[in-house]
Amino acid sequence: MKLFGSYRSPFVRRVAITMNEFGMPFEHMDVPVFDNPDEVNVHNPLTRVPTLVLDDGEVLIESYAMLDALDDMVGSEKALIPESGAERRHVMRVTAAAVGTMDKTQWAAYEARFHPKEKVHQPWIDHNDNQVKGGLEFLNGLAEEAGESGWLADGESMTQADISGVVAYGFAGLARPKMGVAEAYPALAAFAARMEATAPFKASPLP
Repeated sequence: MKLFGSYRSPFVRRVAITMNEFGMPFEHMDVPVFDNPDEVNVHNPLTRVPTLVLDDGEVLIESYAMLDALDDMVGSEKALIPESGAERRHVMRVTAAAVGTMDKTQWAAYEARFHPKEKVHQPWIDHNDNQVKGGLEFLNGLAEEAGESGWLADGESMTQADISGVVAYGFAGLARPKMGVAEAYPALAAFAARMEATAPFKASPLP
């Protein structure tokens, strides 16, 4: 399998870490999509990452669809999102908060990075930063409850909520360094440090 996109993208990274957790070998295609769009567009009409090309040539686009497919491949016993019921809804809720945090971090960063200085709309950046802070505060509260050995979604083992939550935290620190996420969200920082020290995370590190 081939996974296209930089690990700077939290959406690429959460797919990579999930594949590492499942023991699924893949070739990481670290393609800068803005500089080399044709390398992605041949597989994905949206020219977006992540793009995942399976061994048989089938192409998956959008990280949520990839994660759903990966869970299906490994079966319900190993899946990182429960199959049904309240437990599934809870994991999905926490995961959605993490993904929303990724989105808002990206929007704030892109406003400053890709617009000329005179066209940057600071109120829009501030609005998105406040949403990022809300998401991180929520995840930090869950990390406080998890303590030194628990999980963000209260279960007995790691779920997609943990992977996506840690990836969201790391991306916020990378893309919004002035936010001081390690100091502002110490429980989440400690939880992330524990997770980043594990093999699935170390195999696909944040640049």
